[in-house]
Amino acid sequence: MAHQDPLDLFIIGGGINGCGIARDAAGRGLKVSLAEMNDLASATSSASTKLFHGGLRYLEYLEVRLVREALIERETLLRAMPHISWPMRFVLPYHREQRFEGDTPVGRALRLVMPWMKGRRPAWLIRLGLFMYDNLGGRKILPGTRTLDLTSDPAGAPLQPQYAKAFEYSDCWIEDSRLVVLNARDAAARGAEIMTRTKVTSAENRDGVWHVTLSNGETRQARMLVNAAGPWVEDVIKGVVRLNAREGVRLVRGSHIVTRKLFDHDKCYFFQGRDGRIIFAIPYEGDFTLIGTTDADHADPSTRPEITDAERDYLLDFASEYFKQTVTRDDIVWTYSGVRPLYDDGASSASAATRDYVLKVDESAGAPVLNVFGGKITTYRKLAEHALAKIGAHLDVKADWTGGVALPGGDFPVDGVAAQVGALQDAHGFLTDAWAKRLVRAYGTEAAEILSGADTAADLGQHFGATLTAREVAWLMDREYARTAEDVVWRRSKLGLKMDKEQVASLDAWMAQQKDAAA
Repeated sequence: MAHQDPLDLFIIGGGINGCGIARDAAGRGLKVSLAEMNDLASATSSASTKLFHGGLRYLEYLEVRLVREALIERETLLRAMPHISWPMRFVLPYHREQRFEGDTPVGRALRLVMPWMKGRRPAWLIRLGLFMYDNLGGRKILPGTRTLDLTSDPAGAPLQPQYAKAFEYSDCWIEDSRLVVLNARDAAARGAEIMTRTKVTSAENRDGVWHVTLSNGETRQARMLVNAAGPWVEDVIKGVVRLNAREGVRLVRGSHIVTRKLFDHDKCYFFQGRDGRIIFAIPYEGDFTLIGTTDADHADPSTRPEITDAERDYLLDFASEYFKQTVTRDDIVWTYSGVRPLYDDGASSASAATRDYVLKVDESAGAPVLNVFGGKITTYRKLAEHALAKIGAHLDVKADWTGGVALPGGDFPVDGVAAQVGALQDAHGFLTDAWAKRLVRAYGTEAAEILSGADTAADLGQHFGATLTAREVAWLMDREYARTAEDVVWRRSKLGLKMDKEQVASLDAWMAQQKDAAA
């Protein structure tokens, strides 16, 4: 099938950058198609540390613009998606003998000005950094930094006794893969075509129009291409569009471990390492703790990213330097890894490579293609706006519009989750607190639509385990592009942590049956 009238944009890649650009462009009235070769958010965008954050450590690299933009975005995004994003408090333990040997601009300056510190960071310097973090982004919703006495505060209980002091500051949690899906849904609602499990095999310019060939045999025509292929952005440049672009990506693998629950409070930890790196320890899915991330160069995007023994032991040893109880391999219940496609700025290490995004329009083929390099999940909306500004040099583009506009299910106040949970339980008395909260955190106001007419749990159809029912899975298949059990239990949710193999196999069989019936 070929569209007779050329599209305005054809977007390659169904991660957060591709779906964010598709939503923004469709909302401006552009005709948009997007193709993702696998499931939405099947690579980098479902393997993040799940944070909307400014990037406190990037201040060590003096990336002030990047941090400021991300800090401003935190609250803009909170207002637009209060179901899948929420504020969290982060605890940064401190003692005066901590040493950090990272080769950052701040570290080099300290060695020059205060050589006697030998890698130590004075408390006043950390507090200054947190003051900047509090004030760079015009914070209105989130509380500011405060100092904790870890000898009496509950946050100190799980930590080793040398940590008597900490700084507590604000950042935000985000359900990363749900963010991608909701952007895709909103793009579709505004007229975009979203194609999953559809690979772009070639694209060539004919008389100023891109002719795009897809793996299903269909074709599309578009005035402009957007290459948002993430780790595969260079493969698209060289193998699909066949350009001689100078820009490239540095593939950096970030690995995480999920352990049994290591502490009982709902705050996160920001741990600083002797090597200059940091990791987070975050309450996760109620019963677990998420620890990450690593930074390691990754050679080939086609090689599935998996945590190495060295990365696993690095995270275990790092966390064990802070927690009273040693964290061991036996504590790990799951691991995941993702590949971050950072813009190759020639940095000496993976940790030092810029997290900023770079957008380059290439017209050498005769029709324009926008190549997207790098980016952070926190700044995906700003990246999309900047992409549309670049696109506006070639197409008629309307004004920015996405700031503060709710994603599907997010049309309620930032502090309104408890009210949503209560209303859902009032309407459906069979819901437990945990079940109702999970549904609201996933679907927001749309949870009521999913459960509409259900007076008992049996009305929701087959129960697959961990409160997942046929009614919910049908919604995910009909509205959220889910096709397999993996899509449901590892990307649309993380229920795979609480379901056994037999339950997941039963879900997969049920979904296959539904697809066959619909065929």
